[in-house]
Parts: sequence; structure tokens; C-alpha cells
Amino acid sequence: MGSYRLGILEGDGIGPEIVPAAARVVDAALAAAGAEPVDWVPLPVGASAIQEHGAALPESTVDALGGLDAWLLGPHDNAAYPEPHRSTLNPSGALRKRFDLFANIRPAKAFPGARALEAGTDLVIVRENTQGFYADRSTFAGSGEFMPTPDVAIAHAIFTRHGVERIAHEAFRLARRRRGRVTVVHKANVLRLTSGMFLDVCREVAARYPDVTVDDEHIDAMTVHLLRRAPEFDVIVTENMFGDILSDLTAEIAGSLGLAPSVNVSGTHGMAQATHGSAPDIAGQGVANPAAMMLSAGMLLDWLAARHDDEALGRAAALIESGVAGALREGVATPDLGGSAGTEAFAEAVEGAITGG
Repeated sequence: MGSYRLGILEGDGIGPEIVPAAARVVDAALAAAGAEPVDWVPLPVGASAIQEHGAALPESTVDALGGLDAWLLGPHDNAAYPEPHRSTLNPSGALRKRFDLFANIRPAKAFPGARALEAGTDLVIVRENTQGFYADRSTFAGSGEFMPTPDVAIAHAIFTRHGVERIAHEAFRLARRRRGRVTVVHKANVLRLTSGMFLDVCREVAARYPDVTVDDEHIDAMTVHLLRRAPEFDVIVTENMFGDILSDLTAEIAGSLGLAPSVNVSGTHGMAQATHGSAPDIAGQGVANPAAMMLSAGMLLDWLAARHDDEALGRAAALIESGVAGALREGVATPDLGGSAGTEAFAEAVEGAITGG
């Protein structure tokens, strides 16, 4: 298929450590799979971009991303940005909104050696990424939050049939590639119009996938079910805020946020992004866990492989996951997982597992 052009945006905190480690593993996997090497395109984002370009997400970066096949985004620490940058939509949210990255796919898989709370966990949260209760992403203009008086704050939530239909289709198509089960998570018993519509439309879409089993759970009950029996779930589809919260829970059940990958995708654009934050307390120490960023990059390759029918790229994606699993199985782990390996040592172990070295 030729070479792909992928953006590489290191971000803040541990980003400049884990993003290059992920790119290194991508290069090794592509070579081992017999795929063409990618053309990496570094682009500014985050605190360093504020210093050099006057914006955490420069318009030049956004314009460049529009011409690339996909990109890797490191974590951001927008809480530490100076005003007015701190009060604006963070780089991740701005990119999701700008490129209509409506599907946030967040797996939670218990790898041997990763100290999972529930061995056997292997599920995926399919999170609607542009609507729901995150008001700053659900409107064309404005934040969706306002204060009519100093003592009253109001936020609105938006649900559209189109938005729910397309995330439901993502979930059911994914379930067909996995174990064939979708669980719709909602709060339709209380939020009858908004969450109720989410549930109703998901059920309508389910009728087009008779080979997939579908059930539903209230969001509060789902937290309990996940703690007690996470391995029973396959694909979970839900709205924006519920998906954000549940994916942090499932990541810890599977072992650690340090192992929690994700991709944000539309029909035309894809962004790999680890679920965890920028961890400024350990930035620059060489001990950050790059596994989630590596796994996110692998997911992005898998998305590109499906989009372009590129078998070599698909093999590379599988090699990245097996490489991370192999390193953990051999007892190579960063301190957050109870090990002593640094970022560089873990990257070397994953690369060795991929190449057989």
C-alpha cells in the first residue's frame, strides 16, 4: 500500500518519553510484518507549543493533521497551562471536535504479569465522543455551559439520532470481530428523553445485527457488574461521560491505567491516545510506562489496515500487542506495575519480543 504519513505530537509531562517509545515499536513491528515504514511528521502541541506558537494547539498543527493518514497524540497537562489557554478546550477535545472523531474505542485487557484485579478481563468500551453530557464538545459554537447568576450553573446535554446510530454501528461491527455481544449502558429510567433515546436507537440498530447478542444495563448497576464479573462483558457502548468514567474503572480492573489504550476515529481520521494523563510528577525520570501509548499505536495501525485493506499493516498491529504481552509475561514491567524497568528498558523488551531478538 506504500508509506503512510503519521503525525507525532508528544504533548506534555511524560509525553516526550512515551510517544517516541511507541513510534519506535511501530517501526519495529512494521519491519517485522514486511510493511512499508511510515513517514513520521512531528508537530507542536501543548505547553511547548504555547511558548513557541502562542497556542496549545496551533492552527498550523491542525492544518497539517488534516493532510495526514492519522496521528499519535501524547498526554496534555492543560491544568498547568497559563491563562487564557487553561480555560479553553484542551488539545485532545479540540481535535476530537475539529475532526469529528465520534468513536472513542477503549479496550481493557488483562495481560499475564500485569497484576489485573480480575484475570480474564477482555472487553472494549465504545464511547460516543462528540455529544452527551460533555457540553464543550456538543455544540457548534460556545461551551454549552453558562451561569445566569453567580449562584446558578447550567449545562446542557445533546443526543441526536445520527450520533447514536453511528456509535451503535461501530459497537456492533466490533462485536462481530470479537465475541458477538454488545451491552448498552444508559440511565433511561431517569433521563427518559436523552438517555432513553440512546437506548432506543441502539436497540433499533441491534435489529440489523441478528448475529450479535444485545442487552443493556443502567450506568450505576454497571459499575457493580464490572467489579464483580468483568470477564463476562465483551463490547460496551455508551454516551460520552459514562464511557469516560467506565473506561477508567475497567482499566484498573484489567491491571492499570498504564495499560489502557484508545483510539479516536471517524470515517476518515484517526488519533491514537493513551487513556492516562501526563503524570507530571514522574516526567523526565525515565520511569513512565509506555505500554498504553504503544497499544494505542497498534490500534491505530489496525484501524488503518481495515480502512485500506492492508494486511501487512494488520500484522504489524497484532505484533505490537503480542510484543507488549510478551514483555509483561517475561516479567519486564515499569514501577507502576510493580517492576523496576524504565521506559527505555520496557521499549527494548517489547521490540525484542516483536523481532525475536
